Amino acid sequence: MKNNYVLEVKNVYKAFGGLKALTDVSFNLKHGEIVGLVGDNAAGKSTLMKILSGYLHPTSGSAYIDGLNVLDHCNKVQRLIGYLPENAPLYPELTVQSYLQMIADLRHIPKEKQHKALSDAILRVGLQTRITRPIGTLSKGYRQRVGLAQAMIHNPKLLILDEPTNGLDPTQILEVRNMIKQQALNSTVLVSTHILSEVEATCDRAIIIMQGEVKADARLADLATSTDARLTVATDDAEPIQQSLFQINGVHDVTTIPGKGNKVSFLIHGDNDQNLCPEIFQLAKKENWQLHELSQEVRTLEAVFNELAIADGGVQ
Repeated sequence: MKNNYVLEVKNVYKAFGGLKALTDVSFNLKHGEIVGLVGDNAAGKSTLMKILSGYLHPTSGSAYIDGLNVLDHCNKVQRLIGYLPENAPLYPELTVQSYLQMIADLRHIPKEKQHKALSDAILRVGLQTRITRPIGTLSKGYRQRVGLAQAMIHNPKLLILDEPTNGLDPTQILEVRNMIKQQALNSTVLVSTHILSEVEATCDRAIIIMQGEVKADARLADLATSTDARLTVATDDAEPIQQSLFQINGVHDVTTIPGKGNKVSFLIHGDNDQNLCPEIFQLAKKENWQLHELSQEVRTLEAVFNELAIADGGVQ
């Protein structure tokens, strides 16, 4: 039965002998989302990608693409997805045009629609000047473009990309990011990577996976939200201010950070969802502190990932 989700992953478990690769993985993706699947090497990302694309069967659990069970309707599902593995499946002796023509045939794109499909894919990834070149003579960046073109040539419902910017230079990385964002106008995109900055630059949402388990699943804006606040004042005695901050309801820790001259910053940690800034401002006003800065802290994805890794026992 179809619903609003392009992809549904339900309680997927995968073991290789006695080794657990995935444990009870569940999440859903809607049309047009760009979602980063984040985790260290051996976290289970590639195993999950192979299950979603029908190349590997789960030990238990199920995955649905556009309402179709991947196991029960593997051929139909594979027509709905575009997949770029970490090492793109390219044939170095073929020209770009002949390779993409072969992919169009394998994708069962009707003959009368193939010219437009090839032209659109080539324009989308910027291969106009390379179509007659053998793939083996192209730079890594252009080979990656060919890999993206083969994954997008049929305008898939779901585009799965495994480490799409791995090994590219900064200019090529920016170009690939733009291609992904453009494709999201037509497809849902799932990007697997261990490069956190790539997720922050490209994705709307992150799913963090560690040791085969989903540890977090949220929009980046929500993950970045913190109850912590930063206060900077001019003072020659930080201790009374620190003690006063502890009196605010919800504050469980205050870290003092010396600055230049007599400026001192305080990182104030909250233990619930409240914004501490209004109460801190009122306290600063009451105590007549010489205020230089008051702001709510914004966490990076790296900070969130490290917090989860420490909680999971992965980082000391």
